[in-house]
Amino acid sequence: MLGLLVGPTACVTSPPRNPSNACSIFEQHRGWWNAVRASERRWGVAPEIQLAIINVESGFESDARPPRRGGFLFIPGRRPSSARGYAQVINSTWDWYREDTGNRFARRDNFDDAADFVGWYGRQSNRIAGISLSDARSQYFAYHEGHAGYNRGDHLRMDWLLRRGDRVQALASRYGGQLNGCRGRLNRRFLFF
Repeated sequence: MLGLLVGPTACVTSPPRNPSNACSIFEQHRGWWNAVRASERRWGVAPEIQLAIINVESGFESDARPPRRGGFLFIPGRRPSSARGYAQVINSTWDWYREDTGNRFARRDNFDDAADFVGWYGRQSNRIAGISLSDARSQYFAYHEGHAGYNRGDHLRMDWLLRRGDRVQALASRYGGQLNGCRGRLNRRFLFF
């Protein structure tokens, strides 16, 4: 099966071959288009913003986790947070999402659930912090720092995070332009509602 790596216990979706092209991503992973469109309809966050955040957070790796720190000889160090999956969500925020949406069986390594989470979190950022659903850069800052951190302006003191926010904005703009050229084909091809 194209796009799947088969292991002894489970199937894991491989990252896109061309992660800089939204049309190529959705051609390779056909179900992902339906996932981001469903999230957009439910929460109002555009597919290109969802895709940009997932790309920057995990590089489309379903089992992504922050690198371990420290360690001694062959003993690995601790991870700096509980973040994992496509959307790099920490345990407490994932629990909030599952409770709020009733999606108790959601998994962070499932792209459909990750896309829904990104849309849901964008809606929360709009409600709690007043961030426009179409402002990819600010949405990312609230995504990374949390709503309290965003409202305090924590992101303004981190040059590396400001650069990453610029990257999310640039990716979202690029993906949006690409999707303008293939959206009709994707909708016809996947017979999406």
